[in-house]
Amino acid sequence: YRRSAQRFRTLASDLGGMWIKVGQFLSARVDVLPETVTSELAQLQDEVNPEAFETMQRMVEAELAMPLGSAYAWFDPAPLASASLGQVHRARLPAGDSVVVKVQRPQIDALIEVDLRALKTAVGWLKRFRAISRRADLDALLAEFSRTLWDEVDYLKEAENARRFAEMFAEDETVRIPQVHASHTTRRVLTLEDVYFIKITDYQAIEAAGIELAEVAKRVFRTYLRQIFIEGFFHADPHPGNLFVQPSDHGWRLTFVDFGLVGRLTAETKAGVRELAIGIGTRDLDRLAR
Repeated sequence: YRRSAQRFRTLASDLGGMWIKVGQFLSARVDVLPETVTSELAQLQDEVNPEAFETMQRMVEAELAMPLGSAYAWFDPAPLASASLGQVHRARLPAGDSVVVKVQRPQIDALIEVDLRALKTAVGWLKRFRAISRRADLDALLAEFSRTLWDEVDYLKEAENARRFAEMFAEDETVRIPQVHASHTTRRVLTLEDVYFIKITDYQAIEAAGIELAEVAKRVFRTYLRQIFIEGFFHADPHPGNLFVQPSDHGWRLTFVDFGLVGRLTAETKAGVRELAIGIGTRDLDRLAR
């Protein structure tokens, strides 16, 4: 299993784009895959080769219709983070605001179309295995994966999601959502307030800041309970690269980034999930089954 996972991880790193997303998705499926596979694929969260700075500079200048030096007072050529569909650079606006700029990889639309056709072929093969087809609706999974993938490459949608989260948590001083700079945002370039702090899995740094790990876990849990059970609108990509801990003089704040993937629940679904949670908590099997 580990050798197979290593081969896929190497292949996904070389191919980039959607295949890294597939690997990241599988790395979170600890309910169906062995730990030898998920731990290997989890490395794809930090193992994406960056694009050349000159390539990303041309993308930014074409999208904002101005030279990079006019759009930003300073722009770090080394990426802060490199993801499957784009990469993030630290920068500073002419007014002095510290920001991060998310820039889409060139020709990503064409790459996704090719990759999805290849994935559809692979799904066709997998459907022939009864052990897989009787446990999962692969066509439905592929349709949902495709839809969310196309949503992720529209940074205007992501900007709107970030604004909605900011409104949701405007009165909550324990959670921070980055501000969107609309003047420097297009479908392929997204400029946000710089809120990168301690990565949520950097346990040593969190404890060194005097913050208890158990309190971080509780806040993440409570924040998601609110998103799911009250708002019906939740951040659907909570891998370690998207959650940070911000120490301050008056405690600390849980910080979210990357709002390209979100989930929405209808009132009926919220009620059903609520009943499910109560059934589990009270060990009421009849309620759970209903």
